[in-house]
Amino acid sequence: MKAMIFAAGLGTRLRPLTDSLPKALVPVCGEPLLYHVIGKLREAGYREIVVNIHHFPEQIRNYLQSRDWGVKIEISDESAGLLETGGAVARAKEYILPTDEPFLVHNVDIISDLDLSWVRSQTRPDALATLVVSPRKTRRNLLFDNDMRLVGWMDSQSGEVRTPYPHLDPDRCRHYAFAGIHNLSPRIFPHFAEWGFKGRFPIMDFYLKTCAAEPIYGLAAENLSLVDVGKIDTLSEARQLCSKILKP
Repeated sequence: MKAMIFAAGLGTRLRPLTDSLPKALVPVCGEPLLYHVIGKLREAGYREIVVNIHHFPEQIRNYLQSRDWGVKIEISDESAGLLETGGAVARAKEYILPTDEPFLVHNVDIISDLDLSWVRSQTRPDALATLVVSPRKTRRNLLFDNDMRLVGWMDSQSGEVRTPYPHLDPDRCRHYAFAGIHNLSPRIFPHFAEWGFKGRFPIMDFYLKTCAAEPIYGLAAENLSLVDVGKIDTLSEARQLCSKILKP
């Protein structure tokens, strides 16, 4: 099974730590974020992992080469320019294919107690993408119908709604926060070009543009404990959750 870790971000909200260190190597419970995600993927049975790099790329490259991970790790180098999440997936095609199975994509800054084997077991055969979501309080929510098919996105503060459905009523939708973890069918690669997505683009833009035509589902992890290590003040919360997960 194959997976990809998004590790190329600048980590601007984690400054000053990321002035000299890539976000992927910011330590939590004595080990870099990247260490925790690789370990989680390995424990769930993933044996081929792609890591994209951009910010301080040699630091991540050297770190990955410094130990035996027990899995095959490929590096998708974006040193020449960030491709954002969608462009990063498209760029990693050469490492993901060939495969007949969905591949998991995991943000490097997510610490959670999510059972990744459960995510695989709940992925529908027809799904182009399965987005792990939770009822976490956030300003920006994904919108789903009663079958948990993606229908749009909403900013609860500004009221902005993005959807391919012209008459969508957000009040009649299910609202969930995206967990930064998704399971993608390899069928997604030709769809990028078919829908006009190339080069640098956020994958959420692709999801929101195509969700009326393509089967993109949400998978609600109702009791999920998750920390998005995006800011300095979330590090203590991440350490607490990490300690709980690692506790024998």
